[in-house]
Amino acid sequence: MMKIAVAGTGYVGLVAGVSFAEMGHQVTCVDIDEKKVASMRSGYSPIYETGLEELMKKNYTSGRIDYTTNYHEAYRNADAIFIGVGTPEQPDGSANLSYIATVARQIAESVEKDCLVVVKSTVPVGTNDKVDQFIQDFLVNDVRIEVASNPEFLAQGSAVHDTLYAERVIIGTESKWAEDILKKIYEPFNLPIVSVNRRSAEMIKYASNDFLALKISYMNDIANLCELVGADIQDVARGMSFDERIGSKFLNAGIGYGGSCFPKDTKALDYIAQQNGYELKTVRAAIDVNKEQKTMLYKKARNRLITFSGLKVAVLGLTFKPGTDDLREAASLENVPLLLEQGADIYAFDPVGKENFSNVYPEGANGKGHITYVESVEDALSGANVCFIFTEWGEVKAVTPEKYKQLMRTPLVFDGRNIYSIEEMSSANVEYHSIGRKTVERGKSEGVVSDELQTSRY
Repeated sequence: MMKIAVAGTGYVGLVAGVSFAEMGHQVTCVDIDEKKVASMRSGYSPIYETGLEELMKKNYTSGRIDYTTNYHEAYRNADAIFIGVGTPEQPDGSANLSYIATVARQIAESVEKDCLVVVKSTVPVGTNDKVDQFIQDFLVNDVRIEVASNPEFLAQGSAVHDTLYAERVIIGTESKWAEDILKKIYEPFNLPIVSVNRRSAEMIKYASNDFLALKISYMNDIANLCELVGADIQDVARGMSFDERIGSKFLNAGIGYGGSCFPKDTKALDYIAQQNGYELKTVRAAIDVNKEQKTMLYKKARNRLITFSGLKVAVLGLTFKPGTDDLREAASLENVPLLLEQGADIYAFDPVGKENFSNVYPEGANGKGHITYVESVEDALSGANVCFIFTEWGEVKAVTPEKYKQLMRTPLVFDGRNIYSIEEMSSANVEYHSIGRKTVERGKSEGVVSDELQTSRY
């Protein structure tokens, strides 16, 4: 059992801290917000994440985890301090490292024994070298401190599982001493450990995330071509998935990737390349394709309708993906303002994202349009002229094609997640527009490609 402090209680820090406690370590999580700390001590998570609150309550009751704003007390006798604060994107695409620097200085001024500082936050290659030097510059006591890299690979919505049952643990160190400490920390997890130097660990994080972003953007690009030539992207993806060199994951076409990782990490790696006089053409292409893809549904609907003004528009799903309340880089944030600007009367449903979204677009009049947050999919669809599906929540997937026909004034559905079978929507007499597949028009024969697909990309 080791004494661990964790700086930051967001997705990275809190999940890591709770997971370390679950594995038997003594953990203290540090945050600057006293109300947040009090809430976490009561067992309430500041983020929506499956299984997290249960483990928080279990390990707080057992005494293996605590939460505090007193960073000096948390850091001074820790065996290891994990940094899990945010590194938000700046306007030029670079990472904002100010939160990392603040924590690094607090550590330097607080530690009273030999300690390993571990950066879990996603940072540009070479950042850990700077953090190491920064800590040495401000170190108060005569103790040994080294910095290691231990990037996270969790997915929001399954973060606890992804941490406890990770496919691998990446550790980047510059000494056997640091490597041994990290291996001891992760020993109870019984997971494969890949040990490299710090810069390689930093690059592994970016290279992994950007490769997945590339797969998504590639499939979306192919999907757009499929619409033009009459192919079906789901059939294409299924055929590709049998090739073990390609695999079956991240082949689903849609309206682009979002969240806290892929958009930020692709832009950051692109920025790093530019700063070193190199152009990452593949990553740049992924960024450009994703930007265009996010408003694909709106463009389709705009070409189909004369106007959105005065229309009841059902919006199903606000978060960037199901299983989280995170709105960062969500497709809804690109499309809803376009609809409001056109005077749409939006009725939005999301099982956990409504509160966060209402902080950006309060209920009521917004510009030329209006937005109402509803408690069920049925409330959103009732009497609607058009429906947009941005997030494939279970509650949305449970709606049958017949329900759209029954509830909507005009059963016109634009599905950004390809939830439904084309044949089933056609049988229910629902006009159905998806990504990379044929368009189903009401009253037309099953499988007929509409004039829209023959003449327009959108």
